[in-house]
Amino acid sequence: MLKQEQIDMYRDDGYLVVDKFIDADKIKSLMHRAEHLIEEFDSLSHTTVFSTNEQERTSNEYFIGSADKVRFFFEEGAIDGSGNFRVEKSKSINKIGHAQHIIDPIYKKVVDSLQFEVIARQLGLNKPRAIQSMHIFKQPMIGGEVGLHQDSTFLYTEPMSCVGFWLALEDATIKNGCLQAIPGGHQSPLKKRFLRSKGGEMKFEVLDDSEWQEQELKVLEVVAGTMIILHGQLPHYSAANKSKQSRQAFSVHLVDSKCHYPKENWLQTDLV
Repeated sequence: MLKQEQIDMYRDDGYLVVDKFIDADKIKSLMHRAEHLIEEFDSLSHTTVFSTNEQERTSNEYFIGSADKVRFFFEEGAIDGSGNFRVEKSKSINKIGHAQHIIDPIYKKVVDSLQFEVIARQLGLNKPRAIQSMHIFKQPMIGGEVGLHQDSTFLYTEPMSCVGFWLALEDATIKNGCLQAIPGGHQSPLKKRFLRSKGGEMKFEVLDDSEWQEQELKVLEVVAGTMIILHGQLPHYSAANKSKQSRQAFSVHLVDSKCHYPKENWLQTDLV
């Protein structure tokens, strides 16, 4: 499904932008399904905030147990210090995750039709499996910043094999928090791992404390329907959304089943 030129670009840059990958009908299907799930969700039962910048603090049992479930995580800016919502429920969700590609029939149908495993094999995975999915909202005015990070920090294998497939469901611009990446940064060592400690808490283990290479981030502004493929070691980032336009995206991460998947990884389930 990829041309050799595209594979070479991915290997050189650590990412690849693929235009017109997902059509309008599939986009509508995912967005409408998300609306329905959020409408059914009892927002008073769980108010877990998702923040990559403070993930050790915000990773509670609800988050850790989401590997084989469909769960909802809020934007920090949606809830005040007293626990009251500042915005309506439909505008408060940061993301839905992490197993809708396995257990939700609508998401599963779309994911299966896009054949990510075929592309992953082209990129070097021997036995690819989809291990995590996220519907990301980047809500207007309150969509949180996602700090510079590498996906293999969270989905670590030995040897490392993580590949991310990020689909723009809406136009992603510099104003509403599009992805930004360090071209060639995937050749940097993995900086840290997010794992389960012996006491059961989540923590980051520092593997390399050197500075990121000094290079300007590449701004990846794309239109709805575009796919961005991300190498697991690629440092990438998205700024907070201070605009009035949301930036919905859907992502699926794959790893190689022939690689060792440690029991210390945060995501653990028989389903994956």
